[in-house]
Amino acid sequence: MDKRLEPLFTPWKIGNCELKNRIVLTSMGGTDLFGWMEKNHFDKAGARFIMEVAKNNAGLVLPGCQPVYNPMLGQWLHKNDKMYRELADWVPELHKTGAKLFVQLTAGFGRSFTVSAMMEMLYTNPLLRKLSKPVMDLDKITASASPSPNRWSDKIPSRELTKEEIHEFVNAFAQSAQKLKAAGVDGVEVHAVHEGYLLDQFAMPYVNHRTDEYGGSLENRLRFATDIVRAIKRLCGDDFPVSLRYSVVSKTKGFRQGALPGEDYEEVGRTMEESEKAVKILEEAGYDMLNCDNGTYDAWYWAHPPIYMPENCNLADVEHIKKFTNLPVVPAGRLDPFVAAEAIGDGRIDGAGFARQFLADPAWVTKLMEDRAADIRPCILCHNGCFNMCHYAGVPNDQALSDSLGLARCAVNAEMMQWDKHYIRVAKTPKRVHIVGGGIGGMEAARVLKMRGHEPVIYEKSDSLGGTFIPASAESYKGKLRDLLSWYVRQMDVLGIEVQLNTEIADVKLFGNEPVIVATGAEPRFLGNVPGFEKTVEACEYLRGEKEVGHTVAVIGGGLTGCEIAYELALKGHKPIIVEMKNDLIAQTGVCLANSSYLREWFALHEVPVYLNTTLQEVKDGGIVVKRDGETLEIACDTVLSSAGYIPRPLARAGKNVQVVGDCKKVGNLRSVIWGAYEAAMKI
Repeated sequence: MDKRLEPLFTPWKIGNCELKNRIVLTSMGGTDLFGWMEKNHFDKAGARFIMEVAKNNAGLVLPGCQPVYNPMLGQWLHKNDKMYRELADWVPELHKTGAKLFVQLTAGFGRSFTVSAMMEMLYTNPLLRKLSKPVMDLDKITASASPSPNRWSDKIPSRELTKEEIHEFVNAFAQSAQKLKAAGVDGVEVHAVHEGYLLDQFAMPYVNHRTDEYGGSLENRLRFATDIVRAIKRLCGDDFPVSLRYSVVSKTKGFRQGALPGEDYEEVGRTMEESEKAVKILEEAGYDMLNCDNGTYDAWYWAHPPIYMPENCNLADVEHIKKFTNLPVVPAGRLDPFVAAEAIGDGRIDGAGFARQFLADPAWVTKLMEDRAADIRPCILCHNGCFNMCHYAGVPNDQALSDSLGLARCAVNAEMMQWDKHYIRVAKTPKRVHIVGGGIGGMEAARVLKMRGHEPVIYEKSDSLGGTFIPASAESYKGKLRDLLSWYVRQMDVLGIEVQLNTEIADVKLFGNEPVIVATGAEPRFLGNVPGFEKTVEACEYLRGEKEVGHTVAVIGGGLTGCEIAYELALKGHKPIIVEMKNDLIAQTGVCLANSSYLREWFALHEVPVYLNTTLQEVKDGGIVVKRDGETLEIACDTVLSSAGYIPRPLARAGKNVQVVGDCKKVGNLRSVIWGAYEAAMKI
């Protein structure tokens, strides 16, 4: 192991609980031990994930946040004794790994509850609202500190939580913690004065306007959280550790308005000055650790950093707050293990929190310890599989029900939390399988086929593997994507997969009756009805460095690809102008609000011109002609860059021995490419 990492693997304590190392798996929705948005039960899939991480050298593991009041069916967590008995049978096996287990308990989401179009319909229709109340009581689920707008929808406002309801929640925390302790759990974590969830809504002045003992002063606004830890300690004893998930600074300008890194703004939530006082109050109340980051759902990119956020984005604030408390502190959020190790060694933090990297590769810590960093499949911070709650103008959470119920799956790891349908099954009759196209889809198919015992052969017409993922990962801030590409190329070598570069296949018939997987990708959409469109620079031409662009660049298409290119152009000193025919930027499913809101707000802050509801009419020398709301406009620019989408280009259609995967089947995202390729390889 690299000696620089040694501080990560030193023992420490949370209260009286001794931990073997400083690696903390922080909670993620969908990795719960008692189910997620379903009837509470001991969840074998969540337990399998937690056990896998524990076996791979994490010191402390925290399953997904467990509502003490389940939004579905209104169940109280402490009233199902059977699942606690099953947990008690399982915990000794986990402890054999040497890891410790804290279970995170939450009071819920309040105004941050992710509302879908179906929920809007249930709430706004009086009859449906009444009929659905026993299953999903939205009036209770979305209640907040004070009346306030929902983060996702204008149709379901949040009412004020009553004092009786607060007391019921406090009791539920204590009762649940007591049963968890009896089951052998090492501690609990209260979720949270963090990320704009319900307890945080009480703590922050822009949401809490109460005049009772739960509003007004800082002590009052923290009372809900301090009442909880005191109640837990009364039932479980002072020696039972209670951690708190905590946002040091809210980084929030207002409802649905975040503050970007480096932005000069007026904080409406928790300032650093108030946080310095808050941690003392929380410590005195009985909390034993602060598990920290920043942000709220209104500034979601701090708690769920997309690839545009800087690495270690929350570390400096956590280091600062440690100066004001005797409690151990753990930062999270795009944390680099080498940077974290140095900070631990210097005494600036106590542990290091990691989350979604464990979804991409549960064994990544073990691989680091064994000097096998090149074998770690990296998380690329896309949120496509694990947390793709997307939102755009006029649309609440636009997310498939399967995704809502299946959080914690992973775009780059098709098996994660899908072990019932995605698993390596050894082939009874090994075959030679021909794969046309050496992009990510082709390489994933080859990888799975080889692990099953088949002999895949990749035919790639260019001189390198990667396909369109090479330009897709070219922007300066996409180092994690380039790491993923390197991982795939390395897997081809490690597994001994035959790769024929500079080999173009004209017809799959030459393979006879042997199985074929076609992964030839998609081609750019050419707007032939737009005069002068041939003058445009296609997105991949720019990203591959094949064509230069001028200072002022009109980007045609405000989806994710167009916005990421516009962001890159601005970072490089160009002046991008975005033209989008829809009523919002990145108005597409599968893109998490944490990702899309960063880009939208970054463009607004840096005054990047954005033309919505606008269609391209003509490309001229020195500018474009567009139509917006019936009005024709001319926009001057040096270059027109087309990001108008892609259309499939399969070499052959699916047939008896032929499968088509990835974008040449249907244009999607990296998740659809990888999962589809995995499934195709399993069929052979």
